[in-house]
Amino acid sequence: NLGRYQEAIFCYDQVPKLQPDDYYAWYNRGVALKKLKQNEAAVLSYDQALKLKPDDHYTWNNRGNALDDLGRIDQEAIISYNQAIKIKTDDHYFWYNRGNALRNIGCNEEAILSYGQAIKIKPDESNVWNNRGIALRSLGRYQEAVFCYDQALSLQPDDYYAWYNRGVALKKLKQNEAALLSYDQALKLKPDDHYSWNNRGNALEDLGHIEEAIFSYDQALKIKPDDQYAFYNKACCYAVQGRIQEALENLENAVSLKPEEFTRRAKTDPDFDRIREDARFQALINKTFHD
Repeated sequence: NLGRYQEAIFCYDQVPKLQPDDYYAWYNRGVALKKLKQNEAAVLSYDQALKLKPDDHYTWNNRGNALDDLGRIDQEAIISYNQAIKIKTDDHYFWYNRGNALRNIGCNEEAILSYGQAIKIKPDESNVWNNRGIALRSLGRYQEAVFCYDQALSLQPDDYYAWYNRGVALKKLKQNEAALLSYDQALKLKPDDHYSWNNRGNALEDLGHIEEAIFSYDQALKIKPDDQYAFYNKACCYAVQGRIQEALENLENAVSLKPEEFTRRAKTDPDFDRIREDARFQALINKTFHD
C-alpha cells in the first residue's frame, strides 16, 4: 500500500524459502512486479501461483493483464481471461479485460459481446461503454457507437476521451455540427489534446469554415510541432482558398514527415484541384515519387 514494490518483492522472495507452497506469496509477488512494469517476471510469478492454486480467478485475470501489457501475446491473455471467467462468471472486470484483449487483435465482434456481458453485470461502468463504442466504430457501426459514448458520458460527464470518440463517430455520420460540439467539450476538459484540435479542424473544414479550421490545426501544431496530419490538413485548407504558397509549404512539411502517405493522398485529393496544375505542386509530388 506504500508503493514500495521492490522491497515488497524482497519480502515475497523470502516466503518460498520458509513455505514453498504459499500460492498467495507468488500471487502478491506478481502484483508487485506488474506495478514495476516487469511483466515477464510477473507472468512467471502468476504461473507459480496457478500451479499451487489453479482455480484462483484473480491470478488468471492478473496474468492476462500482464500478458496484455506486454503487447505481443493477446491470444494468450484471452486464454487467461477465459479461465478467470470459467471460475467466476459474474465479474464484470474479467469480461471487460477480455473485450480489450479481443479488440487489440481486431476481433471487434467478439469484443462487443464481452463488453455486453460486462455491462449486464455492471451497467454503470463508463469505461466499458466507451470501449464498446470504440469496437462498434471500428466496424463502421457509428450510430451504435454514439449511443455507447452517450451512456459513458451520462455516467462520467468529464471523460474527455468519450467526448473525443463521440466526435469521431458523429463526423463519420457527417453530423459535423454535433461532432464540433463534442470536440469542444473534449477540449474544455483537455485543452492540450492535439488529436481533438486536429479533428475539430476537420469538422470545421467540412462545414466550410476554413479560417476556423486553420486556427484549430495551428493549435494542434503548437502542442505537437511535428503533427504531419495538421500540416496536411492546413495544406488542404490553403489549397481550397487558392493560397498556393501556404498550401505548398504545409504540404512539403507533411510530405517530409511521411512521404509515401501524403504524396499518394495529395495526388487524388480534390482539395488540391485548384492548384493541381501549378508547376510547384507537380514538382513537389514528382520529386517525392522519384526520391
